[in-house]
Amino acid sequence: MPELPEVETIRVQLAKKIIGKIIFGQKIVGLRRRAKILIIDLANGQSLIFHLKMTGQLIYNGKPSPYTRKVFNFTDGSKLIFNDVRKFGWWKKAKNVTDLENQFGPEPLLISLLDFQSLFSRKSRTKIKSFLMNQKVIAGIGNIYSDEILYAAKINPVRQANSLSAAEIRLVFQQMKRILALAIRLKGSSTRDYLDAYGEKGSFAKLHKVYGREGQKCSRCHGIIKRIKIGGRSAHFCPNCQK
Repeated sequence: MPELPEVETIRVQLAKKIIGKIIFGQKIVGLRRRAKILIIDLANGQSLIFHLKMTGQLIYNGKPSPYTRKVFNFTDGSKLIFNDVRKFGWWKKAKNVTDLENQFGPEPLLISLLDFQSLFSRKSRTKIKSFLMNQKVIAGIGNIYSDEILYAAKINPVRQANSLSAAEIRLVFQQMKRILALAIRLKGSSTRDYLDAYGEKGSFAKLHKVYGREGQKCSRCHGIIKRIKIGGRSAHFCPNCQK
């Protein structure tokens, strides 16, 4: 599923191409991202909202395929293709997106250490993997990046969030910022269907330490990466490094 780095990559790329173009009779005046959602703002105050879910793609000037759900035609002849193999993704027009944006927790690239620490003051007994993936707690982190953040911080994904020390919380915060920023620079992780707005694969998957590496050796200690289920989702980790 496209997570924060993938959607942010698409936002940055599309902003260079479609701001100022006309669609549905309205000029595009801005592009925003909230959590894993892309928001295209129009001059009349309306917005086009996209959630790519598991397999959605937004390709600028792409070619329609059997998986194309919608073609958005701009008045200059260019277009935006919305593909979705699994058909879980969606788009819609909205006049007010405030209620939608307020459903999510703070943005991980913007939150301060103090505010991040305050999330843990709730003394949540939720497992830390699920805690990081809870969009109401913090926005935009999913399966891939929760695994990679916890590996980098040497935190076992089954630990309860309220068991982390102040030093461990600080380390999770630091690794969260570092990994998400690096993933954006590398245009995201293409593990399955994700492509950027130009139809290209992101290259951060080459740097994955645990996600998708079940049964392989840990690059840090040479232990074996394991995969377990937490809350119905897969968690990849090194039992030796992440005790």
